[in-house]
Amino acid sequence: MSPRALAVAALLTFVAVLCHPEGAARSAGVSKGAAHLRVVALVPSLVEDLCAIGAARQLAGVSSATRDVPCAKGVPVVGDFASVDVEKIVALHADLVVAIPAQAHLVEPLRHAGIDVELLDDDSYADIFADIAALGRLTGRAPQAAALNRSLEAQTARLIAGRHFKRTPSVFVALGTGPIYTCGPTSYIARLIALAGGRNAVTTLPGAYGEYSAEALLRLQPDAIVTDPSVGLNAVLDREPWRSLRAVRSHHVLILHDAALLERPGPRYNEGLRWLIERLAPLAR
Repeated sequence: MSPRALAVAALLTFVAVLCHPEGAARSAGVSKGAAHLRVVALVPSLVEDLCAIGAARQLAGVSSATRDVPCAKGVPVVGDFASVDVEKIVALHADLVVAIPAQAHLVEPLRHAGIDVELLDDDSYADIFADIAALGRLTGRAPQAAALNRSLEAQTARLIAGRHFKRTPSVFVALGTGPIYTCGPTSYIARLIALAGGRNAVTTLPGAYGEYSAEALLRLQPDAIVTDPSVGLNAVLDREPWRSLRAVRSHHVLILHDAALLERPGPRYNEGLRWLIERLAPLAR
C-alpha cells in the first residue's frame, strides 16, 4: 500500500473515532459487546457461518465471491480473495475482519489501521466446526454456534448411517485442468469423500490443495472424477491425460453444478456429502 493510502486510512480511522459513537466509546476504553461488533468476512464460507449462527446483521462487508449467499445481499463489497479495500473497510467502521491465512498479507494494513483481524484455517474437515465455534465466540453467539455444530454432526451421522458400500471407489477431484489442480489427503474434501464411502485418489500432496502432474494422474487411474462446470473439464476430455483415464472411458465424470456445496467448507457441507453418497453408490456395489 502506498504512503498516501496509509495516511488516508489513518485519517479515516481518526475521523471514525471522533464521529462514530461506537468508535469514540472504544477510544475511551469502553469495549463494544461482541454481539454488536461490525464484522467483515473476506471468504464466502465464513459469511455462511456467520449467517448460520444468526450474526448476519453484524456483517459490515464481504468479498465479491459472496454473490450466491442470500444473507449477504446488499452488504458492501470490500474486495475479493486477492485484494482488499482498506479505506472502505475503515470507512464502514468495521470492528473485526475475519479471513483465512492465505490472505494474511492482504489484511496486515487493517491491523495497522487499528482493526482486529482473525485468521481462521479452512483446509480440513475439523476446521468447519472450529471456525463456526470461533465465530460464535467472536460475535457473542457461542451457544448458537455450539448448537449448529451439534446439528451438523447429527445430520452427517444420519447420512452415513444409510451408506452400505461393498467397495471403496477412488475419486480424483479436478479443480483445474491447466495446470491440473486437485485436493490432497488432508483437505476437507478428501474427508467428505471418505465419509461418502469413497477414497481420495491422491494420497500424497504437500498441502491440502495443489498442482498435480498428468503422469501421476495416469498412474492413479481413479474410478471417478469429481468436478464443477467452471473447471471446463468437458472441453479437454479428448486430450491426454484425461482420455486415457478409466473414469473417463467409463463415463464416471461427476459434475457438481453448485460447486460451493463441495468446495466451500461451511455449514452446507452435508448437502455436498449427500451428493457424493448418491453418486458414488452405483460405483461401490
